[in-house]
Amino acid sequence: MIKVITYGTYDLLHQGHINLLRRAKELGDYLIVGVTSDSYDQGRGKLNTRNNVLERVEAVKATGYADEVIIEDYVGQKIDDIQKYEVDIFAIGSDWVGKFDYLNEYCKVVYLPRTEGISSTQLRAETQQTYRLGVIGSGRIARRFVPETKVVNGAEVVSVLNPDSAAAEAFAREFGLQAFTAFDDFIEGVDAVYIASPHPTHYAYAKRALEAGKHVLCEIPLVLSGAEARELYDLAERKKLVLLEASKTAFCPAFNHLVTLVKSGVIGDVVDVKASLSKMVAPPTRELDPAQAGGAMNEHAPLTLLAIIKILGRDYTHVDFYSKVENGVDIYTKAVISYPHATSSITLGIGVKTEGNLVISGTKGYIYVPAPWWLTDFFEVRFEDQAKNKKFFYSYDGEGLRYEIQEFIAMIISGRRSSYKLRRRESVTIAEIIDKFNNKENYTEL
Repeated sequence: MIKVITYGTYDLLHQGHINLLRRAKELGDYLIVGVTSDSYDQGRGKLNTRNNVLERVEAVKATGYADEVIIEDYVGQKIDDIQKYEVDIFAIGSDWVGKFDYLNEYCKVVYLPRTEGISSTQLRAETQQTYRLGVIGSGRIARRFVPETKVVNGAEVVSVLNPDSAAAEAFAREFGLQAFTAFDDFIEGVDAVYIASPHPTHYAYAKRALEAGKHVLCEIPLVLSGAEARELYDLAERKKLVLLEASKTAFCPAFNHLVTLVKSGVIGDVVDVKASLSKMVAPPTRELDPAQAGGAMNEHAPLTLLAIIKILGRDYTHVDFYSKVENGVDIYTKAVISYPHATSSITLGIGVKTEGNLVISGTKGYIYVPAPWWLTDFFEVRFEDQAKNKKFFYSYDGEGLRYEIQEFIAMIISGRRSSYKLRRRESVTIAEIIDKFNNKENYTEL
């Protein structure tokens, strides 16, 4: 049997892809097709892929040419796959001539003629709709958001809303936007909104935007109540709109690969997850203002809880909170979240410093992500036998907001209303735990 292998992104699967797969299949008896993972594409700077990896895999299967479909997830995997599957021929499009000659050491390399006049890039350009985004709020994160949209096709920020006219106008001048102080005037000129206003305003702004028929990308925390989160997601579903919590860690390449590795069982059964995050702040600032839902828990819990829920799931059994409070806000909080077969904890500070790492402990080994783990481009899988340790490196480009923007635009284009990277029910669970803290359930003040 002659085994052939080929690789590609296969975004917006078109006749050129089909022709290449057919030609590859004709080279042998068994065709293996490697489809790049979302995190691998993002790590290579490919932010404008329309279809996620699950959709792309299904599209390749539907051609009928692939005998087996695998996921390409890291640099150097082609050599590993060729040896693992005992491949005889590596086939790739002629636009890559010379690029893969190094694989001749392992198998025969064949460059196949590509179909002229068609490509995924061309199709994206021809069918790309630009969505007008309006930014609600003009603070620090909003200032980082606008430049990040420049690297994502289909997103254009056109306006800013802030009830403070001076702040709105200053922001608009800085970025060349229209400034608004009235919501109704602002919402008419946009297709979608990015909410970066103070935490207590998120619910009202998101609800008004959804009711107006606009897609919503909302900064963390989405809301501070599980009931409000469920209400907003139900409203978005009824309106057939995208509502996405803008947790940049959830969409970055390294974190997605980390979750995949854990789920694959590489460190065995997970028995403990520890996530910490701290940022020392000085007054006057929103983080220390109880009127703006300041405090370590409201500020940092969405990221640390994300790690725990993505790894251990939503079905926790108990949660306890321990906080040090000053001037009406928690400057330090530790939460212990128990599961039937695992434990977990988050340690948060805005007036107490912690290391800011992530440690996932399993029955075979553990994963260590150094501070700042939520911005990571590196993590290590460690075992008792240190010779088996493995390090993983990924790019983390710009401010990282581009990853959430790309997912948001891709969801709008495809009609998806949930992202597997941060599912709606996971977002609701995060809001529920924050709600428990604010209601002081199982709460101890230190």
